Amino acid sequence: MDATTPFRADCLAGKRILITGGGSGLGRELGRGFARHGAAVYLCGRREGLLNEAADDIAATTGHRPVPIGCDLRSAPAIDAMMDRIWADGPLTGLVNNAAANFIAPTKNLTPRGYEAIRSTVMDGSFFTTLAAGKRWIDGGHKGSVVSNLVTWVWTGSAFVVPAAMAKTAIHAMTMSLAVEWARYGIRLNAVAPGPFPTESAWEKLNPIPDTSVGATQSSTVPMRRYGQISELQNLMIFLMADGADYLTGQTIGIDGGHHLAAPSTFADLSDLTDEQWDKARAAIAAASERDKQQRTV
Repeated sequence: MDATTPFRADCLAGKRILITGGGSGLGRELGRGFARHGAAVYLCGRREGLLNEAADDIAATTGHRPVPIGCDLRSAPAIDAMMDRIWADGPLTGLVNNAAANFIAPTKNLTPRGYEAIRSTVMDGSFFTTLAAGKRWIDGGHKGSVVSNLVTWVWTGSAFVVPAAMAKTAIHAMTMSLAVEWARYGIRLNAVAPGPFPTESAWEKLNPIPDTSVGATQSSTVPMRRYGQISELQNLMIFLMADGADYLTGQTIGIDGGHHLAAPSTFADLSDLTDEQWDKARAAIAAASERDKQQRTV
């Protein structure tokens, strides 16, 4: 038995789970955890090449290849088309709203386009996808479980990432609201609020100045004095998707080593940055974004 998991290897057998933003970062690792425990996994996102790479990677380590589906989550019609394709094979049992967009910036410097890029992916994409799955579950008389990947800022707010904090908080409100509205259909909605779980692309944009101790959370500010381990987040998500927790709904569960209880807002120390450091941060974020665009075209 795998020492990193308390669950049986087949505890998700028969489950069919869609993960948005599943090509990289936390989405890919959640897909790996679900597949390892017997679920049929669908990965969606805009970069089809990256989705195929993720599916091959997960298949190599679990023996189960997820189904990659290219989809622009900012488009409700595209999401409906994706759901029709999935439902042709059978209804989903679970949805993970994981797709995200974020970067650090002084709010006074934000453009409407920058705000829109984050809001459309995080808030609109999560709502459109949840609604598309929910309608189909209700029409077909199926139960379902939605788990949204949020942040502890839904309770505290966070300076310098205001659009993301706003959008994630909206999904926190959606979780509580639809948990009540859809409970009678057997549809549960919950969320997790991870603290610092470093992943390559996202962490690079949130901590773009390596020669400083400001930016994304430093492990020394976490009461447990370490970052989260992917297996720990996988275990919480598996629990929320497995049978046996049917009375649990409408909850956002923090998994952050106690960070939001003990420390100031995640990016509060960015107030100490000079204008020159912000210029360096913007350049580093732009370079990371350009690499993402190049990957998207591969």
